[in-house]
Formats: sequence, C-alpha cells, structure tokens
Amino acid sequence: MQPKFKDQLAWEQAEILMQPILIRVIDNLRQTLETSDWQGTYQETQTPYPGYQLLLTKDNQTVNLDIWQLCFQICFLDYQSEIPNQFVDIDTSLITDNEVNWESLESKTKAVIKEIFAHL
Repeated sequence: MQPKFKDQLAWEQAEILMQPILIRVIDNLRQTLETSDWQGTYQETQTPYPGYQLLLTKDNQTVNLDIWQLCFQICFLDYQSEIPNQFVDIDTSLITDNEVNWESLESKTKAVIKEIFAHL
C-alpha cells in the first residue's frame, strides 16, 4: 500500500529521505547477495505504482521483495504494508537539521536487510 502523510512536513521529510534510502537499500541488497546463497534479479513493475521488485531464488525457493515497501519500512516508523490508507510517521532519527543522517540511515537499512534475509 502507498503511504498517506499526516501533513506537509511529513511529505517534505519523506522527500529528503526516499532517494538516499533507495540508494542504500539497493547497495545493501547487493552486498548481502554477494555473500548469500540467494540469487537476485530485479524486475520493473508498473502496479500499483512504478517501481522494482527483487526476485530472490535459491534451489526451488522463490521470494519476491518489493523495493518500495523496503524503502517505506526504513523511512517510516512501524510501517505495515498490509494496512490500507494508513498515515505514516517519519523516522526522524534519519534526519538531522533537515538533512539525511547517513549513519542512522545506514544502520537501519542494514538491520532491515539482515532481518529479511534471516527470515528467508
């Protein structure tokens, strides 16, 4: 589900964060796949909005990860993709003085990616 913003400030904070989050997610997925038994292939999607999915395969197992949903999970506090029309809260620990807090962003991204691969 696409997130809903409570106010203009939340929208502006998400604008600051989403591109850096996307970059860190892709890079951390690449790093994890380099040392994993899983193979990854990116696929472009158009619905419900343009984006990418990562198709992970290992033996006869297949897992599909929505890259935007991963980004939302990092950007927002307690984001749950299965709840429609939820209002989101920005994880403000990722922003310092209206700029990206790169250390916090990297730390949270690594944690989310590590958790995903631990549960595959």
